[in-house]
Amino acid sequence: MIFIVVKFVIRPERSEDWLSLADDFTQATRQEPGNVFFEWSRSVDAPNQFVLIEAFASSDAGAAHVGSDHFKAAMAWMPELIAETPEIINVEVPGEGWSRMAELTPAS
Repeated sequence: MIFIVVKFVIRPERSEDWLSLADDFTQATRQEPGNVFFEWSRSVDAPNQFVLIEAFASSDAGAAHVGSDHFKAAMAWMPELIAETPEIINVEVPGEGWSRMAELTPAS
C-alpha cells in the first residue's frame, strides 16, 4: 500500500474556502479503483494548514491517480491558493488499510 501525508498551508484569505474548493478533487479521488482512503484534517495549531492523509492499493494505483484528469486539474488551480510548497511523506507500507490499535479500546 502506498501511504501519503501532505501538509498544505493555504493563503489566510482562502483557508475557509479550501475544503469546499477541494471537494470535487476529493470525491473524484475517492472513486478511483485503487484508492484506499483520502481524508482531510485541519490543524488545531495552525488554522491555515490542512493535512491530507491518503493511501492507494499499489504503486500502479498511485501512478493512475497522478495521471488522472482530476489530479491534473487540481494541480492547475491549487497554486493560487497555497501559501508555500506542500510538505509530503510518501512511503510503501505493508497492509491494505487501517488496523485497530491494540493498546486502546473503549471502556465498557
